[in-house]
Amino acid sequence: MFCCRCIFEGPGEVRTESHSDRAPNTSSCTFVIDRDRPGSKNPVATAPGSDMSLKLELQTLNMNKQIEKAISSLRVSETRYEKYERYYNGDHDLAFATEKFQNAFGTLFREFALNLCPVICDAVRDKLRVNGFSVDSYRVAKLQSSRVRSPSRSSSITSVDSANSANSVNSVDSVNSATRKVWHRNRMGTRGGEIHKEALRCGDAYAIVWPDENGQAVIHPNRAANMTVARDEDHPGRILWAAKTWRAEDKHIRLNLLYPDRIEKYISKKPVESGLPEAKEFVPIGARSTGAQAPPPATPRFLRRDGAEVTSDLSEGDGLSASGGRLQARAPAFPAVIPNPFGIVPVFHFANNADLGSLGRSELEAALPVQDGLNKSVLDMLVAMEFSAYRQRWAAGIEIDYDNQGKAVAPFTAGIDHLWIADNPEARFGDFDAAELEQFLKVKDSFRIDMASVTGTPLHYFLQTAGDFPSGESLKKAETRFLAKVRDRQDNFGQVWSDVMAFALLIEGHRPGISLITEWEDPAPMSDREVLENILLKKQIGLPVEQALLEAGYGAADVGTMVG
Repeated sequence: MFCCRCIFEGPGEVRTESHSDRAPNTSSCTFVIDRDRPGSKNPVATAPGSDMSLKLELQTLNMNKQIEKAISSLRVSETRYEKYERYYNGDHDLAFATEKFQNAFGTLFREFALNLCPVICDAVRDKLRVNGFSVDSYRVAKLQSSRVRSPSRSSSITSVDSANSANSVNSVDSVNSATRKVWHRNRMGTRGGEIHKEALRCGDAYAIVWPDENGQAVIHPNRAANMTVARDEDHPGRILWAAKTWRAEDKHIRLNLLYPDRIEKYISKKPVESGLPEAKEFVPIGARSTGAQAPPPATPRFLRRDGAEVTSDLSEGDGLSASGGRLQARAPAFPAVIPNPFGIVPVFHFANNADLGSLGRSELEAALPVQDGLNKSVLDMLVAMEFSAYRQRWAAGIEIDYDNQGKAVAPFTAGIDHLWIADNPEARFGDFDAAELEQFLKVKDSFRIDMASVTGTPLHYFLQTAGDFPSGESLKKAETRFLAKVRDRQDNFGQVWSDVMAFALLIEGHRPGISLITEWEDPAPMSDREVLENILLKKQIGLPVEQALLEAGYGAADVGTMVG
């Protein structure tokens, strides 16, 4: 018999601190983590082929099933998003090109497309500008009211409560300052627009938030085709797990599975030119060269700055409060698994115009059939121009010569320097009427009107004519439906941005459960003249002069001087 005392050092690794004189028999037993006792510090010795070895095999099988689910979902997503990206970039299908058209013109007009798809997405994106974040005042008031004590309490407790109330106000200011720092440090003024563009174009976009080597939150925008998420049906909105894939420079496919307690990293055994390989082709990263299989992840443990050890089930007292500082994760011995101490999947899904329980919908979904019809009308006009650009002439009453194969030989060669002459005095010459292109232009403009109708985009974004361009109140009425769509997207995306920033603050040491509100730039701002006219109307119904001057943009000191 021997006695050893070990602790969990990393995912699947056991480090022996001390043991008796008799060493373990490494040929007949091995040290593994007992999955039936999560967090156990005592290893379990099992012989190869025992129940514990079978359990490890089952866990490996479950790992492959999870990868299969992720790959299956990613393949569907890649096919779904590919068409929207092509149409946005102007690579359209010639959906109405007949076989006769292709035989006559080949690829002459293959690269041509009157692309209106970017206008549909960019018009909404231009109105989605985040000004900043504010703390939910209702939550702050509720927090302060919860600290109210009964009169029977001692004065010392009352003084503590007053200090807490003051601290809560100060914490609001610190949170506002922290959100600005995180937003600007990650250059989200630009990168946030990239996320909005991806969500509007493809229907979905994702952001991963994770600390860097300095413990600061980094926001990583991700393409829709590279990610997928699985949601909890019992708790709508909660993400159970997420998967991200991409092709590395060496053409190996990387796959990360993100869970509430860990992040698993995999890589394909061989380089892949296109598509995604099967689940069996993936191995944990770091095991590709040796062929070794990474052990299943166990409960991760972390070290706080004060040296105390905690598990992934962290609370406010486990170093996540503003006073506790950031967490420092003990580096895992096997790089295939990274512990996640925050308790939630660090992936945030921006779903555009999504239905209940489904992925987002692209702004181009209803526009693609109209875009195909528009391309067909333009191609028809180009074909008519091709045939009627040079005036077609005819001749009658002349003799026709034939070649050795019995085919008629053209008696004349058309050209600006050629003269047609005939021996027969009865010969007649003439030309065909030119094709009328006005009807093609009307059809083309009608498709623009249809595009505006099905997408909710104002017509003047597609059809800009100097004479009929709306202005004033008519312009506001024309954009009513469009502005309603923009505000709906602000509500949807704003909730996700609030979650992103709250998680970023959690990473940087602020208390959990911070409720934020996303502040957007007004999609329909008023001019200075309209603002002043509204203030004058308010003044006529009793608005004080001081308040009117404040709303006009003057500072408090200036107002005091002007009124006094």
